[in-house]
Amino acid sequence: MDVDNRDELGLLAWQWSIYPLGHRTHANLALHLATNPLFLLGTVLVLLSPFLAWQLAPVGLAGMLVAVVAQRGGHKTEASAPKPFRSFFDFLARFFVEQWVTFPRYVLSGGFAQAWRAA
Repeated sequence: MDVDNRDELGLLAWQWSIYPLGHRTHANLALHLATNPLFLLGTVLVLLSPFLAWQLAPVGLAGMLVAVVAQRGGHKTEASAPKPFRSFFDFLARFFVEQWVTFPRYVLSGGFAQAWRAA
């Protein structure tokens, strides 16, 4: 599969097509499993902070940052490095799509369990 065909496929399909290549080690898989919920909770806290308490925003942002840093470390354990980001906005789009769509889909589809067994 041509991993440089993002513009043709669109972000969701492209990310899904290359996802198994960058998620093969136990360390990376475990970090994603542990930090994905932290990122999701952080996002929700940031979004709810204007309605509940402004103090939730920095807590949510901290949780999101911890997830980003941890997953970056997890990707360093992989033989296949992530494709370079085109811009800061590309990073944001790819990371949010991965956390909210691609990783949950990977788990629910059985891809995570298959990768864990193969690692």
